[in-house]
Amino acid sequence: MKIAVSGKGGVGKTTISASIARHLRDQGYQVYAIDADPDANLAQVLGIKEKVKPLVELEDVIAEKVGKKGSFYSLNPEVDDVVEDYSLVQDGIRFLRMGGIKKASSGCYCPENSFLNSIMRSLVFSRDEAVILDMGAGIEHLTRGTSAGVDIMLIICEASQVSLETARTIENLAREGGVKTIKFIANKVRSEKEQEFLKRKFTDDELLGIIPYSEELVLQGISENGDSGLLTAEIARLFAKLKLENNQ
Repeated sequence: MKIAVSGKGGVGKTTISASIARHLRDQGYQVYAIDADPDANLAQVLGIKEKVKPLVELEDVIAEKVGKKGSFYSLNPEVDDVVEDYSLVQDGIRFLRMGGIKKASSGCYCPENSFLNSIMRSLVFSRDEAVILDMGAGIEHLTRGTSAGVDIMLIICEASQVSLETARTIENLAREGGVKTIKFIANKVRSEKEQEFLKRKFTDDELLGIIPYSEELVLQGISENGDSGLLTAEIARLFAKLKLENNQ
Protein backbone atom coordinates (compact mmCIF):
# COMPACT_ATOMS: atom_id res chain seq x y z
CA MET A 1 0.00 0.00 0.00
CA LYS A 2 1.47 3.31 -1.14
CA ILE A 3 -0.29 6.46 0.11
CA ALA A 4 0.64 10.08 -0.67
CA VAL A 5 -0.76 12.77 1.64
CA SER A 6 -0.79 16.39 0.54
CA GLY A 7 -2.48 19.68 1.39
CA LYS A 8 -2.00 23.35 2.16
CA GLY A 9 0.19 24.20 5.13
CA GLY A 10 -1.63 24.26 8.43
CA VAL A 11 -4.48 21.89 7.56
CA GLY A 12 -3.09 19.04 9.68
CA LYS A 13 -1.58 17.01 6.86
CA THR A 14 1.47 15.88 8.81
CA THR A 15 -0.54 14.97 11.90
CA ILE A 16 -2.85 12.85 9.74
CA SER A 17 0.14 11.26 7.94
CA ALA A 18 1.61 10.21 11.29
CA SER A 19 -1.73 8.84 12.46
CA ILE A 20 -2.10 6.84 9.22
CA ALA A 21 1.37 5.39 9.71
CA ARG A 22 0.49 4.32 13.25
CA HIS A 23 -2.86 2.89 12.16
CA LEU A 24 -1.26 0.74 9.47
CA ARG A 25 1.47 -0.37 11.89
CA ASP A 26 -1.21 -1.42 14.36
CA GLN A 27 -2.94 -3.34 11.56
CA GLY A 28 0.21 -5.41 11.14
CA TYR A 29 1.86 -3.62 8.22
CA GLN A 30 5.56 -2.88 8.02
CA VAL A 31 5.48 0.89 7.54
CA TYR A 32 7.80 3.48 6.00
CA ALA A 33 6.89 7.09 6.85
CA ILE A 34 8.54 9.46 4.37
CA ASP A 35 8.84 13.20 4.95
CA ALA A 36 8.80 14.67 1.45
CA ASP A 37 7.64 18.11 2.62
CA PRO A 38 10.23 20.93 2.45
CA ASP A 39 8.74 22.22 5.72
CA ALA A 40 9.71 19.00 7.47
CA ASN A 41 7.79 18.20 10.67
CA LEU A 42 6.91 14.51 10.39
CA ALA A 43 9.83 13.35 12.53
CA GLN A 44 8.71 15.53 15.43
CA VAL A 45 5.10 14.37 15.16
CA LEU A 46 6.26 10.75 15.16
CA GLY A 47 8.15 11.42 18.40
CA ILE A 48 11.66 11.34 16.93
CA LYS A 49 13.91 13.43 19.13
CA GLU A 50 17.18 13.46 17.19
CA LYS A 51 17.84 15.60 14.15
CA VAL A 52 17.43 13.59 10.94
CA LYS A 53 19.67 14.53 8.03
CA PRO A 54 17.85 14.77 4.67
CA LEU A 55 18.84 12.16 2.11
CA VAL A 56 19.58 14.90 -0.42
CA GLU A 57 22.46 16.06 1.83
CA LEU A 58 24.24 12.68 1.90
CA GLU A 59 26.97 13.91 -0.44
CA ASP A 60 29.32 10.93 -0.12
CA VAL A 61 26.50 8.43 -0.62
CA ILE A 62 25.19 10.33 -3.64
CA ALA A 63 28.65 10.48 -5.18
CA GLU A 64 29.08 6.73 -4.64
CA LYS A 65 25.66 5.76 -5.98
CA VAL A 66 25.10 8.30 -8.72
CA GLY A 67 28.36 10.06 -9.52
CA LYS A 68 29.87 13.46 -8.89
CA LYS A 69 28.77 16.78 -10.31
CA GLY A 70 30.35 17.61 -13.62
CA SER A 71 30.90 13.96 -14.55
CA PHE A 72 28.80 11.15 -15.96
CA TYR A 73 26.20 9.98 -13.48
CA SER A 74 23.67 7.18 -13.25
CA LEU A 75 20.00 7.93 -13.86
CA ASN A 76 18.88 4.72 -12.16
CA PRO A 77 21.28 3.82 -9.34
CA GLU A 78 20.67 0.89 -6.99
CA VAL A 79 19.53 2.45 -3.70
CA ASP A 80 17.59 -0.26 -1.86
CA ASP A 81 20.41 -0.50 0.68
CA VAL A 82 20.22 3.26 1.29
CA VAL A 83 16.53 2.95 2.16
CA GLU A 84 17.42 0.25 4.69
CA ASP A 85 20.60 1.77 6.10
CA TYR A 86 19.46 5.38 6.49
CA SER A 87 15.91 4.89 7.74
CA LEU A 88 15.43 5.60 11.43
CA VAL A 89 13.14 3.23 13.34
CA GLN A 90 10.70 4.77 15.82
CA ASP A 91 8.04 2.62 17.53
CA GLY A 92 8.07 0.09 14.72
CA ILE A 93 7.86 2.69 11.94
CA ARG A 94 10.79 3.36 9.61
CA PHE A 95 11.31 7.07 8.90
CA LEU A 96 13.14 8.81 6.05
CA ARG A 97 13.48 12.52 5.32
CA MET A 98 13.92 13.25 1.63
CA GLY A 99 14.93 16.91 1.53
CA GLY A 100 13.99 19.30 -1.24
CA ILE A 101 14.29 18.75 -4.98
CA LYS A 102 17.12 20.95 -6.25
CA LYS A 103 16.26 23.60 -8.80
CA ALA A 104 18.25 24.02 -12.01
CA SER A 105 18.66 27.76 -11.33
CA SER A 106 20.87 27.00 -8.33
CA GLY A 107 23.39 25.07 -10.39
CA CYS A 108 23.71 21.52 -11.67
CA TYR A 109 22.06 19.27 -9.10
CA CYS A 110 21.27 16.39 -11.42
CA PRO A 111 23.00 13.74 -9.25
CA GLU A 112 20.97 14.74 -6.18
CA ASN A 113 17.68 14.67 -8.05
CA SER A 114 18.54 11.38 -9.71
CA PHE A 115 19.30 9.99 -6.26
CA LEU A 116 15.97 11.18 -4.78
CA ASN A 117 14.04 9.89 -7.79
CA SER A 118 15.67 6.48 -7.36
CA ILE A 119 14.83 6.47 -3.65
CA MET A 120 11.20 7.20 -4.51
CA ARG A 121 11.11 4.44 -7.14
CA SER A 122 12.54 2.01 -4.61
CA LEU A 123 9.90 2.94 -2.04
CA VAL A 124 6.98 2.85 -4.46
CA PHE A 125 7.85 -0.12 -6.66
CA SER A 126 10.47 -2.29 -4.95
CA ARG A 127 9.00 -2.70 -1.48
CA ASP A 128 6.09 -4.69 -0.13
CA GLU A 129 5.76 -2.51 2.97
CA ALA A 130 3.19 0.23 3.43
CA VAL A 131 4.67 3.60 2.46
CA ILE A 132 3.20 6.90 3.65
CA LEU A 133 4.49 9.95 1.77
CA ASP A 134 3.96 13.22 3.63
CA MET A 135 4.09 15.67 0.71
CA GLY A 136 4.06 19.45 0.60
CA ALA A 137 1.37 21.39 -1.27
CA GLY A 138 2.48 19.74 -4.49
CA ILE A 139 4.00 16.53 -5.81
CA GLU A 140 7.54 17.55 -6.71
CA HIS A 141 9.04 14.28 -5.41
CA LEU A 142 6.69 12.23 -7.58
CA THR A 143 7.74 11.89 -11.20
CA ARG A 144 5.24 10.65 -13.76
CA GLY A 145 6.79 7.20 -13.44
CA THR A 146 6.54 6.98 -9.64
CA SER A 147 3.09 8.62 -9.51
CA ALA A 148 1.67 5.60 -11.28
CA GLY A 149 2.81 3.42 -8.39
CA VAL A 150 0.91 5.41 -5.74
CA ASP A 151 -2.28 3.59 -4.76
CA ILE A 152 -4.06 6.69 -3.48
CA MET A 153 -3.44 10.36 -2.82
CA LEU A 154 -5.23 11.86 0.17
CA ILE A 155 -5.59 15.64 -0.03
CA ILE A 156 -6.27 17.29 3.31
CA CYS A 157 -8.27 20.52 3.42
CA GLU A 158 -10.22 22.81 5.74
CA ALA A 159 -13.57 24.54 5.35
CA SER A 160 -12.19 27.66 3.66
CA GLN A 161 -12.18 28.80 0.07
CA VAL A 162 -8.37 29.24 0.04
CA SER A 163 -7.81 25.73 1.37
CA LEU A 164 -10.21 24.25 -1.18
CA GLU A 165 -8.57 26.11 -4.06
CA THR A 166 -5.19 24.74 -3.00
CA ALA A 167 -6.69 21.25 -2.71
CA ARG A 168 -8.03 21.42 -6.26
CA THR A 169 -4.68 22.68 -7.54
CA ILE A 170 -2.94 19.72 -5.90
CA GLU A 171 -5.56 17.41 -7.42
CA ASN A 172 -4.82 18.74 -10.90
CA LEU A 173 -1.07 18.32 -10.40
CA ALA A 174 -1.57 14.77 -9.18
CA ARG A 175 -3.81 13.82 -12.11
CA GLU A 176 -1.34 15.33 -14.57
CA GLY A 177 1.39 13.32 -12.86
CA GLY A 178 -0.51 10.06 -13.28
CA VAL A 179 -2.05 9.47 -9.83
CA LYS A 180 -5.23 7.55 -10.54
CA THR A 181 -7.08 7.53 -7.21
CA ILE A 182 -7.51 10.80 -5.31
CA LYS A 183 -9.66 11.41 -2.24
CA PHE A 184 -10.21 14.45 -0.04
CA ILE A 185 -10.31 14.56 3.76
CA ALA A 186 -11.76 17.65 5.46
CA ASN A 187 -10.00 18.31 8.74
CA LYS A 188 -10.64 20.53 11.79
CA VAL A 189 -14.31 21.01 10.91
CA ARG A 190 -16.07 23.01 13.65
CA SER A 191 -19.76 23.10 12.83
CA GLU A 192 -22.66 21.70 10.82
CA LYS A 193 -22.47 24.85 8.68
CA GLU A 194 -18.88 24.01 7.73
CA GLN A 195 -19.90 20.41 7.02
CA GLU A 196 -22.65 21.58 4.68
CA PHE A 197 -20.21 23.96 2.96
CA LEU A 198 -17.78 21.08 2.32
CA LYS A 199 -20.47 18.72 1.09
CA ARG A 200 -21.47 21.29 -1.52
CA LYS A 201 -17.86 21.51 -2.73
CA PHE A 202 -17.22 17.77 -3.15
CA THR A 203 -19.10 14.82 -4.49
CA ASP A 204 -19.81 11.91 -2.15
CA ASP A 205 -17.22 9.88 -4.03
CA GLU A 206 -14.53 12.57 -3.70
CA LEU A 207 -14.94 13.30 0.01
CA LEU A 208 -13.58 10.36 1.97
CA GLY A 209 -14.47 11.84 5.33
CA ILE A 210 -14.78 14.81 7.67
CA ILE A 211 -12.67 15.00 10.83
CA PRO A 212 -14.06 17.29 13.54
CA TYR A 213 -12.01 20.00 15.19
CA SER A 214 -10.29 18.94 18.42
CA GLU A 215 -8.96 21.67 20.68
CA GLU A 216 -6.97 19.10 22.64
CA LEU A 217 -5.29 17.81 19.49
CA VAL A 218 -4.51 21.31 18.21
CA LEU A 219 -3.01 22.42 21.53
CA GLN A 220 -1.11 19.26 22.40
CA GLY A 221 -0.49 17.59 19.04
CA ILE A 222 0.23 13.87 19.04
CA SER A 223 3.13 12.31 20.85
CA GLU A 224 5.14 9.20 20.19
CA ASN A 225 2.41 7.33 22.07
CA GLY A 226 -0.34 8.48 19.72
CA ASP A 227 -3.11 11.09 19.92
CA SER A 228 -5.98 11.52 22.34
CA GLY A 229 -8.06 8.86 20.60
CA LEU A 230 -10.25 11.05 18.39
CA LEU A 231 -7.94 11.07 15.39
CA THR A 232 -7.10 7.38 15.82
CA ALA A 233 -10.78 6.49 15.67
CA GLU A 234 -11.43 8.75 12.67
CA ILE A 235 -8.50 7.34 10.68
CA ALA A 236 -9.66 3.78 11.43
CA ARG A 237 -13.14 4.70 10.21
CA LEU A 238 -11.82 6.27 7.00
CA PHE A 239 -9.68 3.25 6.21
CA ALA A 240 -12.62 0.93 6.82
CA LYS A 241 -14.54 3.02 4.27
CA LEU A 242 -11.65 2.82 1.80
CA LYS A 243 -11.50 -0.95 2.18
CA LEU A 244 -15.24 -1.21 1.64
CA GLU A 245 -15.08 0.93 -1.50
CA ASN A 246 -12.23 -1.13 -2.92
CA ASN A 247 -14.19 -4.34 -2.36
CA GLN A 248 -17.27 -3.09 -4.18
